Amino acid sequence: MSAILIRGGTVVTARGGERIDLLVRDGMIAKGAVQDAKAKVIDASDHLVLPGLIDCHVHFREPGFETKGTMESEAGSARAGGITTVCDMPNTNPPTTSIAALEDKVKRATKANNCDIRFFFGAMEREHLKQLEQLWTADVHRLLKGRCAGLKVYLDHSTGNQGAGKDVVEEAFQLCAALRIPLVVHCEDAKTNEEARENVMEKGINAHSLMRPPESEERAVASVIALARKHGALVHATHLSTAQGLALIRQAKKDGIAVTCDVAPHHLFLSVDDYAALGARAKMNPPLRTREHQEALWGAIADGTVDCIATDHAPHTREEKDIADPLKAPSGVPGVETLLPLLLTVAAGEWPHPTSSSPVPHLRYEDIVRLCFTNPNKIFSLRREDITEGARTPLVIVDPKGTWTITAKTLHAKCGWTPYEGWRMTGGVREVL
Repeated sequence: MSAILIRGGTVVTARGGERIDLLVRDGMIAKGAVQDAKAKVIDASDHLVLPGLIDCHVHFREPGFETKGTMESEAGSARAGGITTVCDMPNTNPPTTSIAALEDKVKRATKANNCDIRFFFGAMEREHLKQLEQLWTADVHRLLKGRCAGLKVYLDHSTGNQGAGKDVVEEAFQLCAALRIPLVVHCEDAKTNEEARENVMEKGINAHSLMRPPESEERAVASVIALARKHGALVHATHLSTAQGLALIRQAKKDGIAVTCDVAPHHLFLSVDDYAALGARAKMNPPLRTREHQEALWGAIADGTVDCIATDHAPHTREEKDIADPLKAPSGVPGVETLLPLLLTVAAGEWPHPTSSSPVPHLRYEDIVRLCFTNPNKIFSLRREDITEGARTPLVIVDPKGTWTITAKTLHAKCGWTPYEGWRMTGGVREVL
């Protein structure tokens, strides 16, 4: 029988902070003036205690791309950053578009026993939707269904080329509405991107943002909202990057449409100004935007339009990223381990970017829990327990004042690099229980 007494910490939930002792006995939480003479004592004075956070959008690359990352390596990176539950996307090889592929991933995830990995189904063809329907309705798949966070559809190709045609997208909305399956949508308009590529003459990395312009996201979000209104599906627009896209989501929520959204840390902390220093290491889909869009994202966090912050952790090797033609490099950046430290730095009243000044957005510690635990837990029915009496949930002890510098050599992702190299943090993970 094991017991740990966390003494003097401030327990943070979405409702606020409370300084209280916690006794964790055989994984179960007891709150308040509890004692156990045999308990290991952790002095958490001047520290925060958070629930293990949730990242509802990661690409752990297994199976098929183990040179970039594995479930075991990336789960270790997540846990080191205070994230103990993740939702993995379907663009692996083979893609997660069948029950058999999902079952294989679930088996592989047993190697990463330090992280709860859930999986999104993918759909490019009608047969994939038939597989999803079978997963959701056949009792024989009940346990497997419990590991599936929902369906992911791409309105345009991204890494893995999983873009779906209009007919399949429409049927996906219909199916997800009928079975109440969470539907995550990558919001870029294929036609807009195609037209932009034909008109962009620039050959440098800056061209990537021009070839996937803000209008692409705006049109895609508008179409997603229209489909959500028509079918009543539970729709989640992921990694939004523009003021226009968020304005449409804001209005849709006012209109009573069941739509939620997330933003990614690379869009919150990087802009097109960072291409000069990072090159293709700053290439992702949707691409980096101007500082005006970045400020709009923070504004949408402040007014409640944004429901979640999710990393879109998408590692590639340094060799893949650092090729001569940056436009041929794959899109995606790692970020699962650095999300919490970046947000803690903002909550401490500091802007972490070393070369760009910006008014520090207002962000509270309870906002971090709301955006990275409470909301994704509810939206995707992940059934994670908050820090309550009798709960069994991972705990993250955070030093909110400790300063340190992000370096790739101290991180745990297999790819071995980070776009935030050399950034100075205030706040970090002390221990994960």
